[in-house]
Amino acid sequence: MARNPQPDLFGGPAQGDLFGGAPAQPQWRPDPDKVRRRLERILAEMRAEEKMAWSFSQQLLYEKIFPDMTHFLPDEEGAQYRLAFEKEWERLIAA
Repeated sequence: MARNPQPDLFGGPAQGDLFGGAPAQPQWRPDPDKVRRRLERILAEMRAEEKMAWSFSQQLLYEKIFPDMTHFLPDEEGAQYRLAFEKEWERLIAA
């Protein structure tokens, strides 16, 4: 195949990088105070019960989201909430 002798009229590379120059999307982070309030509500609900009163689907939900929510807090504070949750969880399951 013969090479085209015409110069590039646009003065740049023939094809740019389609994905390399995309601006980064800002990451959304929840308000730590709202996270704390939600965690406290869940713990209060657990502490008020004598035995596990949640449906199976609620148990699965809280067992997943509670630890995930704590990662939006400072490390030490999140660890304290996870420990409190695990303690209450074990108490309710054992009852």
